[in-house]
Amino acid sequence: MPKATRDVPPPLELACLKALWSLGEGNVKGVQTIVAESRPLAYTTIMTVLERLVRKGKLARRKVGRAFVYSPAASRDAVRRVAIHELLEGFFDGSEAELLKFLRGPEPPSAPPAPVEESGRLDTVLL
Repeated sequence: MPKATRDVPPPLELACLKALWSLGEGNVKGVQTIVAESRPLAYTTIMTVLERLVRKGKLARRKVGRAFVYSPAASRDAVRRVAIHELLEGFFDGSEAELLKFLRGPEPPSAPPAPVEESGRLDTVLL
């Protein structure tokens, strides 16, 4: 059974996309230099990831001399929207209200009820 394709790129592809968003466009070496700040990878690894992103339609490429220059086919905000939508559908049944409720954290406990005397009247000392 074939795996379902996700619109949200996995971490290594996302790292390459982030590098290209900061560059605007760049070659494999330029992307490798930026990605290497957090994760040193071989030139060929970056080249493979960029080619995979081209096949998926996430990047465009053009030949300049003997090398390819890559540029993002989607903006950072467009990818963020897709990721948030996937998060909403997967964990919050599509409910933005539930996501916001989760992000706010647990509700603070309400004030404890005032003590009541055995006779059923409020304790006048607390009032």
